[in-house]
Amino acid sequence: MTLPITPQSLVEQALVSTTADDCVVIVRDTTSANLRWANNTLTTNGVAHQIAVTVVSFVRRTDGVATGSVSGSATTPAQVAALVESADAAARAASAAEDAQDLVRDRVSDDWDKPAVTTDIHVYDSFAPALGEAFGRASSGGRVLYGFVDHQITTTYLASTTGLRLRHVQPTGHYACTGKTADLSLSAWVGGATRDFADVDAQAMEATLEQRLGWGARRVDLPAGRYDTILPPSSVADLMIDAYWSAGARVAHEGQSVYSRRGGGTRIGDDLVKPGVHLWSDPSYPGLQCAPFAVASSSDNEQSVFDNGLPLGRTDWIRDGRLTSLLQTRHSAGLTGQPVTPGIDNLVLSVDGATGSIDDLVAGTERGLLLTCLWYIREVDPQSLLLTGLTRDGVYLVENGEVTGAVNNFRFNESPIDLLNRFSHASATELSFSREWGDEYFSRTATPALRVPDFNMSSVSQAM
Repeated sequence: MTLPITPQSLVEQALVSTTADDCVVIVRDTTSANLRWANNTLTTNGVAHQIAVTVVSFVRRTDGVATGSVSGSATTPAQVAALVESADAAARAASAAEDAQDLVRDRVSDDWDKPAVTTDIHVYDSFAPALGEAFGRASSGGRVLYGFVDHQITTTYLASTTGLRLRHVQPTGHYACTGKTADLSLSAWVGGATRDFADVDAQAMEATLEQRLGWGARRVDLPAGRYDTILPPSSVADLMIDAYWSAGARVAHEGQSVYSRRGGGTRIGDDLVKPGVHLWSDPSYPGLQCAPFAVASSSDNEQSVFDNGLPLGRTDWIRDGRLTSLLQTRHSAGLTGQPVTPGIDNLVLSVDGATGSIDDLVAGTERGLLLTCLWYIREVDPQSLLLTGLTRDGVYLVENGEVTGAVNNFRFNESPIDLLNRFSHASATELSFSREWGDEYFSRTATPALRVPDFNMSSVSQAM
């Protein structure tokens, strides 16, 4: 009798097929379901299933250990064997790896033998009817909705010839909706992240868009300049993700980043931002749960295939304003003399004593700008982490604690590290969603809204 093909059987097939000295195998079994809509009507929906396999081969030589990594879609033993053969050949052709370390050994998840967890279109059983009602409200109010929702569950199986057998189930969901006036002259956006869509209210989403489009009934054109500006949690997430991605210890050690100490080394231990500011990651943070062990398909300055399976716990990147950790592999930790602190797939920013919501920040502003989201963010200068980008889908004028109109869009130039030194007010931390990075790269964030008294709107933008 032929046994069924499972992610675990694909793993074991790879491990028995390799001719290398050691091998790490990562199998990701992913199902996804999505809905899309335009002009207040559902347009498409779909469900997909993919099994992706990464094979990392390790070959010991007199000058060190060489590695080869090959990834591809694979659902049969033959396909897995082909990936293993390619990875083994790549390792034998490669130079010795500078990040070589002993592989993690003998860690086994209690749930290793369980099947992959799946999602399907029924994840929207509550959301979809409410969305239909939101379409009706929008149509009767002269508004048009465009958007999508996506939900996926990835079950990761990480195994090695050194005894790793680790499993993790990761649900990831997000929603985004753009509302426009009937003549398409005004637009507003709302979006967020979720694990299961039980907490997503389609009618509340539409009501927020109605409010923001209503604010746009009055148009105010303003020149470039520095403005007292309120950044919503989504925009703060945009900027903090860039700060996190730039926090590689090796790059800092080599003097190439904002985290580099003048004269050499890193700024770990230095007061970096305001006291009371905390930036950290924690695989068990409620609502942002993620893999509690390192998973690396390839090596670079921030991750190493030799570190696969290292256990992950809470890591404070900034504690009470002081830089406490950077993204460290075991190799970079040896260079910097700091503890090993691998990357974690979530990020939390909090400010001591901060309470209330973004509405409270608006109510306390005499005259300033309220942003909705940022877009097309790019790094200008790594030494200061200066970023540039655009505002989009709603910049609003605040006067005497109330939103009084919509303002033209701007290009901005700011550093998230500078912002964490200059902000004047913060709200309570809440689960947030980065519009720039959340739907494809990094969706698990919790951030406050921030009010910055001199946010640099460097030029006027024609973007909507």
